[in-house]
Amino acid sequence: ILRLIPEDYLLTRLAEDVLQPKFKTKSRKARFVAKNGTCNVAHTNIREQGRFLLDVFTTLVDLKWLHTLLIFTMSFLCSWLLFGMIWWLIAFAHGDLDQKGDDFVPCVTDIHSFSSAFLFSIEVQVTIGFGGRMITEECVSAIVILIIQNIVGLVINAIMLGCIFMKTAQANRRAETLIFSKHAVITVRNNKLCFMFRLGDLRKSMIISATVHVQVVRKTVTNEGEIVPLDQIDIQIDNPVGTNSIFLVSPLIISHVIDKNSPLYDLSAADLQHRDIEVVVILEGVVETTGITTQARTSYLSEEILWGHRFVPTVSEEDGMYAVDYSKFGNTVKVATPSCSARALDDAGGLESFKLQECSSRGASVKRRIRHQHTKEL
Repeated sequence: ILRLIPEDYLLTRLAEDVLQPKFKTKSRKARFVAKNGTCNVAHTNIREQGRFLLDVFTTLVDLKWLHTLLIFTMSFLCSWLLFGMIWWLIAFAHGDLDQKGDDFVPCVTDIHSFSSAFLFSIEVQVTIGFGGRMITEECVSAIVILIIQNIVGLVINAIMLGCIFMKTAQANRRAETLIFSKHAVITVRNNKLCFMFRLGDLRKSMIISATVHVQVVRKTVTNEGEIVPLDQIDIQIDNPVGTNSIFLVSPLIISHVIDKNSPLYDLSAADLQHRDIEVVVILEGVVETTGITTQARTSYLSEEILWGHRFVPTVSEEDGMYAVDYSKFGNTVKVATPSCSARALDDAGGLESFKLQECSSRGASVKRRIRHQHTKEL
């Protein structure tokens, strides 16, 4: 199976480029969101376990397939056995199990043992009706039990079949074809320092009303000295329409301008290698074919953010159509990028002023080097 997958990218929520440089993972705090979107949070010491039973349907959907199928089978078996026992007791109390004359009218015909009562219970609940056993007008209790068993059977069918349907049509299955680049980048775009990553959809069926939310998760300390271990700070993405909505037809590069309102404002290239930073990306939308809301997640640690890189184009025009080359989905190239923080750029008067100062400082250093060399020659 692995041979069928191209070597340049993986068909998961994470699309990665095998040619990217490998970074040595340093010891750090636990990751909040894994690359495949699972949340690394363990819920312990929950005392009120009964709350899960109040929402039985959601609990059944969240269970593993093996447990769901086991509960599915046992719910029907237990109901058949329970009502089989009730039918046997009705027949026993009325004397149907004893051999009677031709004038005797039983509550249910042809019930002679528990096995026959169990078979009649199955016929009633699943409405098979083979015709050998049937209820008569002799016992009112039997008529009441027949009504109750039909209602119980309908409830069990509705819950269990609905649970199986929801598990097969879960929205996270659609999220498997929503992919993110393995690395994020920080580089200059439109004379501003930007944090960027790429996302795409492998299916032709679209994600309607797709929105992207980006958060920085870090440990912070309030002015009162309170420690917040997982402080989630929203950051605004750069979208011309002014909202987070995107038109996800081809792979898009999502950009966040690092300005004074950004939590990355004081981050430099040197700080990126030493700080524990995690950027969480959440893509949410409605599946066009099913109308179910889906969500895909990933995150980028500091060692997964490439400073001074830019994503290569993946879309080209061929024969009047736009073609997407997913083998280049995670590819980046190095570009000239200041290694200082966005705050330092603003203090220097912007990117253009920073370039002039950098050129003048380089020119001064070259002049000093030439002057020093001329003095040595004299």
